Amino acid sequence: MTLVTPSTPAPTPDPARLQGATPLPHLGVIRAQGEDAAKFLHGQLTQDFSLLGLSEARLAGFCSAKGRMLASFVGFKRAHDDILLVCSRDVLAATLKRLSMFVLRAKVKLVDASDAFQIWGLAGGAALPGGAPKPWSLSNGPDGGQTVQLYPAAGVARALWVAPAEQPAPAGERLPETLWAWLEVHSGVATLTQPIVEAFVPQMLNYESVGGVNFKKGCYPGQEVVARSQFRGTLKRRAYLVHGDGPLQVGQEVFHDSDGSQPCGTVAAVAPHPEAGWDAIVSMQTSAAAGGHLHAGAADGVALTLLPLPYPLLDDI
Repeated sequence: MTLVTPSTPAPTPDPARLQGATPLPHLGVIRAQGEDAAKFLHGQLTQDFSLLGLSEARLAGFCSAKGRMLASFVGFKRAHDDILLVCSRDVLAATLKRLSMFVLRAKVKLVDASDAFQIWGLAGGAALPGGAPKPWSLSNGPDGGQTVQLYPAAGVARALWVAPAEQPAPAGERLPETLWAWLEVHSGVATLTQPIVEAFVPQMLNYESVGGVNFKKGCYPGQEVVARSQFRGTLKRRAYLVHGDGPLQVGQEVFHDSDGSQPCGTVAAVAPHPEAGWDAIVSMQTSAAAGGHLHAGAADGVALTLLPLPYPLLDDI
């Protein structure tokens, strides 16, 4: 059934506007160094870090014992005993403190290395070094920088460039940070930020469908809950793209017209649309996406229109 609401999606901007590089100061870096770095992270995160090669990255979640996400990372190796985890700065300190509690006798040192590295978003031709690599592939530059391929958005290739702070910034045209944020939303991959800490198990953000969960690896905090959600077919919340004519914000509740007293979802990521209105990633009940009217903030709040996801969802097992 098609969702019908008063809100009308704004047109997709010209791809020529969505090219260039932008600094991403809202992201920070946790650095794990030592001979047990990969083994330690493997036992804490939702993805396999033991088999992580030097030409690939990982999307991963860090969960509570109840399977609720405390942080999300793009992780990769600078060397076999040196791993960088890129995450939102507003959850970095709490995440580093919690991770450090589990180090015990492991031969690994965890530090906030945000000041030692610069992080840029690359869009368009700048994100395609040597071709069109798959999401989460990693390329190493001669300047010490590393490029992680991300999921594309609005038909535009995207990547993260992480390099020592003393290196020159990427050359070429500058992309406004608001346009990068809009591309992030349209990639359908939400980064965990403080307003939504412990709001979702990974599948509620479609992480199992975009390479963020490995169901074959060993245990990690919350693993039993995450696996049970997948293998028992109990996934009743998913992430969706929406457009609204008015402002939206992360953590805002979403309501369906079938029950205006109880929220059916939560806004997980937002950005202003380059033309008009706002776009967002909303995690909500699958039944609410089947038809009817959606509103953000209140039962009579900003009307939302459901947009197509840019990737297929992994079927429940």
